[in-house]
Amino acid sequence: MKTECIICGKQRLNKDTIGINKKLLGTDIQNYYCMNCLAEYLECSVEELLDKIEEFKEQGCTLFS
Repeated sequence: MKTECIICGKQRLNKDTIGINKKLLGTDIQNYYCMNCLAEYLECSVEELLDKIEEFKEQGCTLFS
């Protein structure tokens, strides 16, 4: 599985970054975005994505365990 950003090529995306990609774009995606590129793609801020990650963790989402 490739875990580098499809846009900028950033290497070794962390598990939270991969988790938020899967949560927002679908669990069967093959390509991932780094936080900066994902925020741009979704037209939101990185801070908003980080807040969402914390929310999902608090809800017990298994993508972030």
